[in-house]
Amino acid sequence: MISRYDGYVLRQLITMWSFFTLILAGVFWISRSIGLFSTLLGGGHSPWVFFELTALTLPTLLRTVMPIAIFAAVVYVTNRLRRESELVVMQAIGSSPFRLARPVLWFAALAAVMVGTLTLVLRPASLEVFEAREAELEQDLAAKLLKEGTFLHPMDGVVVYFGQIDPNGTLRDVYISDQRKTGDSLTYTASQAYLVQENGAVYSVLVDGMALQFDPTTEHLSATWFDDLTVDISRYGGLTAPEQSNIRALSTRRLISDQDDLIAEGRYGKGDLVEELNERLSWIGVCIAVALVGYSALMTGVHSRFGLWTQIGIAFVILILVEAARGGVSGLVQQNPQLWWVYHVPMLVGCLLALVFLAIAGRPIRIGGWLRRAKDQS
Repeated sequence: MISRYDGYVLRQLITMWSFFTLILAGVFWISRSIGLFSTLLGGGHSPWVFFELTALTLPTLLRTVMPIAIFAAVVYVTNRLRRESELVVMQAIGSSPFRLARPVLWFAALAAVMVGTLTLVLRPASLEVFEAREAELEQDLAAKLLKEGTFLHPMDGVVVYFGQIDPNGTLRDVYISDQRKTGDSLTYTASQAYLVQENGAVYSVLVDGMALQFDPTTEHLSATWFDDLTVDISRYGGLTAPEQSNIRALSTRRLISDQDDLIAEGRYGKGDLVEELNERLSWIGVCIAVALVGYSALMTGVHSRFGLWTQIGIAFVILILVEAARGGVSGLVQQNPQLWWVYHVPMLVGCLLALVFLAIAGRPIRIGGWLRRAKDQS
């Protein structure tokens, strides 16, 4: 049963969490979407394609910003309650820091459920759809690679230029230079060209053009005029559609129940699958750890109208260390899957630190009195 105090604090936490999530997600979304927006529109796609792809990245984006928003919400609300003496009054009437932490625990559990849903279900599903949609767009070479009026370098030794791309996909004023082979330079020019896809490869049908081949050893230049010529341009930068190989797009169910089959396919190792599964699960613990650390660290401070900036700084440093430790064990788990449990140690340490802080807040260490007793004993 949630008491009136718990409901009061919980509503504030949820409100501020929603606010910080919205702000952070908006900032990250704008910074990541600018390049994608210009690429898609420059490639001739409609704005609906842009909104479709960005919508598919939202679960990943929200999962990234939510722990930060959780920490910010807990710190903001706790600091405000202490600054306005609401927590001081509650402690004065006999409520312990552990009792006052109950709404924070409710909030951490709610946030963990939401982040767990994003991490375990929505993000893998969205990445799977995103990769399938991206593969479709990659088949449309004009949208993926070609930009009119720009010299492109899809790989070392290859230069591609198209003066204009018509709405129907016709390429005009075509220039292709292939100097990958030492001592052999091959150049194609054409008034127009068309793209044809067949058997996973992309071909360019050049119309009304010329092929130039230069041999530097003999300094011989040969020119051949043609009415039409088909050139396989898939070899220029690997333009064929890639196979889906992103382990993050695998469903959590497959990571748990189909590990043997995935390993037998030869695309993933045991360590890769174990690391990915525990990386997803660790996000749930992160939400609980950052909420408890943010609250408990501020509870160790003394009442001040100017806030608890020292305690906020300590909580922030702990948050960074927990996240750094969690990222640092990734390679260790990949190399030795039996050590999967170390992925969750940083979150457990964060929760233990929170318990220590709450114990200190319940029985504050008075340095002055301790020094006086030590002096009297000596």
